[in-house]
Amino acid sequence: MNNKKVDKSELAFGDHEIEAPQYSDIETQSTYLTMRDGVDIAVEVHLPKGLTENEKIPALLNQTRYWRATELRTPFKWFLNADDLNPRFKDFKPYFTSRGYALVYVDVRGTGASFGTWPYPWPPESIDDAHEIVDWIISQPWSNGKVGGYGISYVGTTAELLPVSNHPAVKAVIPQFNHPDAYIDNAFPGGIFNQRFVRDWGHLDNQLDQSTVPDFYGILGRMVVKGVMPVEGSKGRVKLKEAIQAHQENAVVFELAKQLTFRDQSPEGEEISFEAITVHQYQETIENSGAATFGWGSWMDAGTADAVIRRFMTNSNNQRAVIGAWEHGGQFHASPFQKPGTPVSPTIHAQWAEMIHFFDAYLKEADNGVREEKVLFYYTMGEERWKKTSTWPLEGTQKERWFFARDNLLSSVEPTDDYGADRYDVDFKASTGDLNRWWEMSGVVEKTIIYKNRSQAGKQLLTYTSQPVETDLEITGHPIVRLYVTSTDPDGAFYVYLEDIDEEGHVAYITEGQLRAIHRKVSEKSPPYKLTVPYHTFKQEDAMPLVPGQVTGLTFGLLPTSALIRKGHRIRLGIAGHDEGTFIRIPDEGFPVISVERNKLYPSHIELPVIRK
Repeated sequence: MNNKKVDKSELAFGDHEIEAPQYSDIETQSTYLTMRDGVDIAVEVHLPKGLTENEKIPALLNQTRYWRATELRTPFKWFLNADDLNPRFKDFKPYFTSRGYALVYVDVRGTGASFGTWPYPWPPESIDDAHEIVDWIISQPWSNGKVGGYGISYVGTTAELLPVSNHPAVKAVIPQFNHPDAYIDNAFPGGIFNQRFVRDWGHLDNQLDQSTVPDFYGILGRMVVKGVMPVEGSKGRVKLKEAIQAHQENAVVFELAKQLTFRDQSPEGEEISFEAITVHQYQETIENSGAATFGWGSWMDAGTADAVIRRFMTNSNNQRAVIGAWEHGGQFHASPFQKPGTPVSPTIHAQWAEMIHFFDAYLKEADNGVREEKVLFYYTMGEERWKKTSTWPLEGTQKERWFFARDNLLSSVEPTDDYGADRYDVDFKASTGDLNRWWEMSGVVEKTIIYKNRSQAGKQLLTYTSQPVETDLEITGHPIVRLYVTSTDPDGAFYVYLEDIDEEGHVAYITEGQLRAIHRKVSEKSPPYKLTVPYHTFKQEDAMPLVPGQVTGLTFGLLPTSALIRKGHRIRLGIAGHDEGTFIRIPDEGFPVISVERNKLYPSHIELPVIRK
């Protein structure tokens, strides 16, 4: 390891140094592993070229449903590598193999070139498969007997579930930008169906499972890409056709999800619900495994930051965590205070160095301080600076209430008026745009998350704006909103946006929260993980429709954030009843009218986690 002396207490994310490359080339081999029930799973292994007989190295396991390898058409395969199609990640494999890691890529059962069927996300059969795959890995002559898991999004959750296999060789995992509680993290945030993502993600999966080149590749991409790589090259083409035939029985997730409202509800003819695909159901097993976790997320990417924080507060395993201002995958900068195209912070290679720094500690037993430190690195937008903490919520955080007031003001003074309310006719054209946090295909189509100036978007919302703040104000944590409302409909969607307005009137999105009205009950039961916001179960037994015309309190958390409101800027809160293009319309017909109370009896407000500068 590099012996440069540094003060570890001052290290921020992206500052860690790692070993120089030891190997220069890669050897690749593929094979089928036959599982306990006879199903063949496709595996591809990348090794440092030139390993001697006595050299033993750890393995990093990536269990994907997005093709473990891609086959190119002739003549492109003669001079191109499939990794060249994503230039930001083309160096990933050599970066790790050159530093003494084996990379093992697996098509999870029912996908890619693997046999079997995929009945729904993260089925128990795939967890059992992982145990057998790890058995095979540590039996290889190059293995040092230690295995780590990693991955982004769906693959991040397969990594987080790897310790559930209860295999002693599994020592550490890095789940990145994933959804361990998929209902609230992406599919139904606030209980509202994210139909755009689920529809398009499901369509992508079904194309991949039939070895069809996805639509986003375009005409040129389809000319270059043939499909999923057969095992052992052309030798495995007959078996690949058989595997693809089996995939015809795979689930169509959109058709299943669109039938649902509650997290414990099953689609017609099925016994599965969102409860059965959560990571937290395996909490005890994960903790007993002893495997360390390095969770990654972003303030701007669906609910991935919330997932990181829940894990950080709940799990007793050795932990590191990081929350940046990225899109879904860390390739692009997504801070709303930066211009689109701003270079990512830190660089992709610096992010990979952080992964190796973590894995070195547990898979190579490097004495680099990782095992002695529980830390969460986080990026404060607006300040554009990395920080670190060992606790959450942050020490020194104060909860400040900002109240809705007359003339659409947001005030730090509690209302004293006996009466006061604002009418809002729900505008079903209100939208956060095509490149919002809920659109997670960005890492594929190379489009980052972009929230443009929302000054015009505010005209379709009910807004409340503060006076210019007198000092810099850091908001880090989960804001909590308390709305007192009446509605003309027994159901509805309530969206709340937290925004920053600079001296020129530019409105920057910071974060949001949403709640479907029928899920409004705040449960007194213990949640399955630690929370700093009110707990909504989203279960059928807790459904509570609104009584039209009756004042009702809605209390819910916004997604966590870390943002600096500069002196002279104003805070704006926007309220909407729809986000067109992303979520379903609630109700599906009609035009509800909402009244938001703002008086001493019903003081609607937002509570901000503030660190005063």
